[in-house]
Amino acid sequence: MTPPSTIFIVDDDVRVLKALRHLLQTAGYAVRDFAAPEIFLRQHDLARPGCVICDMAMPGMNGLALHRALKVQGCRRPFIFLTGHGTIPGSVQAIQEGAVSYLTKPVDAAVLFPTLRTALQRDAEVRAMQVQLSSLTVREREVLAHIATGQLNKQIAGSCGVAERTIKFHRANLMRKLGLTTAARLGGWVIQSGLLGPDLALGVKAVS
Repeated sequence: MTPPSTIFIVDDDVRVLKALRHLLQTAGYAVRDFAAPEIFLRQHDLARPGCVICDMAMPGMNGLALHRALKVQGCRRPFIFLTGHGTIPGSVQAIQEGAVSYLTKPVDAAVLFPTLRTALQRDAEVRAMQVQLSSLTVREREVLAHIATGQLNKQIAGSCGVAERTIKFHRANLMRKLGLTTAARLGGWVIQSGLLGPDLALGVKAVS
């Protein structure tokens, strides 16, 4: 049974933690709060569904650094960044790195709740994609990783040291398992999943 989604709040301002926790719990959300990114990294459960509401500027590790640290762990948990003094460059960088949104404190509930719903929906979609990805064989994951870089079947065959017809076979199998029918939809799947990189096992040597 999948555990309920949790909203993880990370902020060094205890007043902000208390206010957000009360707001979200009153709305029926499960909440865990952390006064420092380092504590969050030690204690949070990677497997639990949910999203993160995180202060952008904190002593030591800032919000973007925390987001990157989770990616290194293979966690694609959606982030909503909060800032007391937002800037356009800061918001652009946050969004470019995959944040759901970049909100200014004090955050308006009318803005926060729709953003939360978007974040939780994104988390559910990525987790579903991770389940699909886990259904692939090692070779299929390798082929998918090469497809994600834009390589054609012939190029992938050369990289993997197998015949092109073998790549076509694996490609057809992985697309069937992912429920995809065209190369364009496969490209969209890869982009939407956020699973480019080590999660696709690029460079893994597999048996043909």
